[in-house]
Amino acid sequence: MESKMDITEKKEGESNNSSKDFTITNINNEFTDSDNKEAEERQARELKAGLHPLKHKFVFWYTRRTPGVRTQTAYEDNIKKIVDFSTAEGFWVCYCHLARPSTLPCPTDLHLFKEGIRPLWEDSANCNGGKWIIRFKKVVSGRFWEDLVLALVGDQLDYGDNVCGAVLSIRFNEDILSVWNRNASDHQAVMALRDSIKRHLKLPHSYVMEYKPHDASLRDNSSYRNTWLNIMVMRNLLS
Repeated sequence: MESKMDITEKKEGESNNSSKDFTITNINNEFTDSDNKEAEERQARELKAGLHPLKHKFVFWYTRRTPGVRTQTAYEDNIKKIVDFSTAEGFWVCYCHLARPSTLPCPTDLHLFKEGIRPLWEDSANCNGGKWIIRFKKVVSGRFWEDLVLALVGDQLDYGDNVCGAVLSIRFNEDILSVWNRNASDHQAVMALRDSIKRHLKLPHSYVMEYKPHDASLRDNSSYRNTWLNIMVMRNLLS
């Protein structure tokens, strides 16, 4: 039987935990409200200037990987910001001057992420999420990448607020597209995103989509290996 003191201590502990949860929730809400206010002010300025504001501000990043070097520090050092944009006009100015995927050296990564999110597994927006992965022959990857970029910039993907960004990975024998999302445990959002990607890319049935949570990538220090294991886990969770 629990003593009155035990019960009192438990209630106090529960009260403290509730207070912490409430505080964290309030902080998150404040950040969200602040971000929304900044976005609304930005869009108002751009409309006044006769431009066409996007829902989100985006950043293009570029990574030239050093063959044989796989440390996280080396990867972070190689990530370079190219340009940011927040309007349809700004996007086309940027995009028309970017090198085409077929001209990029191997191995290279081209990233398109929402402003404030770095293309790193450890980023606070990415750490609980994962990515859908599609492998392409090099001759067709540029077209699919462009379709994906347009869908992302135009906020056309389902559960768009759950999407962090997209990556085109130029490799020697193939190119790989991946779409990163915030929450790997939200299976409804993850599967809806998969279907939305398929629809917007008009992906042929012969293409296989793989999913890998970022915590799994951190464990095996790889973006694209062992993805089939994660597909099996997700199938079991959803069946």
